[in-house]
Amino acid sequence: MSAPVCTCAEQVSNLTQQVSVMRREIKNIRQQIEGSMRAYKKQMSSLQSTLTDCISHDSQFQSKSPSKCLSEVNQLEQGRIYTVPIGYVNSCFAVKNGTPRQPTICSSSRASLKIESSVFNNPDHSLVGLEQYSHIWIIFLFHKNGQLSYKAKVKPPRLNGQKVGVYSTRSPHRPNALGLTLAKLEKITGDTLHLSGVDIITGTPVIDIKPYILDYDSPTTRTDYTSKTSSFTDLQMAEDMELDEETDILETSYKHFTELSPETSIPCPASASGFSQSRSECRGVTDVLAEVKDYLKHGHVFCEQTAEDKNTDAPECSLAGPTPISLPRLSFGHELHSTIAAWVRAPPISNLDVRFTVNAEKELKEFVPCNSTDSQRPKFQFLKGPDDAMAAIHGILSADPRSVYRRAHCQDRLFFFTLDTADITCWFGDGFAEVVRVKAVQGSGPAELASL
Repeated sequence: MSAPVCTCAEQVSNLTQQVSVMRREIKNIRQQIEGSMRAYKKQMSSLQSTLTDCISHDSQFQSKSPSKCLSEVNQLEQGRIYTVPIGYVNSCFAVKNGTPRQPTICSSSRASLKIESSVFNNPDHSLVGLEQYSHIWIIFLFHKNGQLSYKAKVKPPRLNGQKVGVYSTRSPHRPNALGLTLAKLEKITGDTLHLSGVDIITGTPVIDIKPYILDYDSPTTRTDYTSKTSSFTDLQMAEDMELDEETDILETSYKHFTELSPETSIPCPASASGFSQSRSECRGVTDVLAEVKDYLKHGHVFCEQTAEDKNTDAPECSLAGPTPISLPRLSFGHELHSTIAAWVRAPPISNLDVRFTVNAEKELKEFVPCNSTDSQRPKFQFLKGPDDAMAAIHGILSADPRSVYRRAHCQDRLFFFTLDTADITCWFGDGFAEVVRVKAVQGSGPAELASL
């Protein structure tokens, strides 16, 4: 009779395998529970957000309690408001890449803005009277910032890496990501505004629009109003008595010129608008004469001080010469009433020369205007034709749309951007940008554009 074989090792091995399987099952169950909990929290958060929106929407049609009204008033006084976009922009710029940083860079750009029906029951009623204005202010959100981070100092592209305070720039990365731009109002059809000269991409939420009023928004006009009561006072006339003889010569010559040349003088207006225009022109001449008088006054003071310096007995003065006094630069127009940072008009980087290859120019001329009935060639949705597109491309590339980092560190000089229904490919050299290809955006054929 054979001796019994001990199976304890096999049993231990089987038990070990069973324990391992149980551990894996427990781990899987734990992961499923955690996933279910995350999904539950996400669904509850979504449900709570939906209920909050429903309650806030219903509260507009119900009577509000005094305590609730008081709470909303307190929030408004503290500057905490809940904003709702009044509409979304549909622009010839689909993405940020290649979009001009300022509206004046590309005056031929086009866009439309439709007022949402959720804001007003009759959106077209909110636009009544706006057709009387040529330009409007647009307050919008920088919704493509990627994140809400911001810094106290930024590097504007035109400064080529130099840092300035964020509030001295128009950087989109701000504590409140609000943007402001001035657009030309082409026309209004129903509840839709048709705009030009925009620097906003498609899908931008618009918070508010306001008419641009030259009489209120221009520093020149503001100064004209104040100068009526302050620039011709008896005190000022007494202080300028010594210089009247010099400026009288200018005024007399101007009057003599208008008397001898009636065809060049300001005609007598036949309407109130003509009268206001001629009065503004006369006021402009008066402002110029007043500025010349001020300039001569500073020059007279400078001559007196240099004469005194020549008569002084101090040896150091004789060696150093007269003390230099900076005369004010004679300025006219808007420069007389407002000032801006010097780097805005004279940045450390210069504008680029823009050119097209023969093939790119030929491809661009294949596009037809937005109102064309040609179904065989690529068609613009906003732009009026190849000439309009070429002007827009010149404006965008001459201002160098690349970021400072890309200009300084990226070896790839190719650049891609979209303008209306055209994909633009170009490359940057030393002081120039050259367009090498212009192709229609995929899905922008005649059939697709007809459905828009």
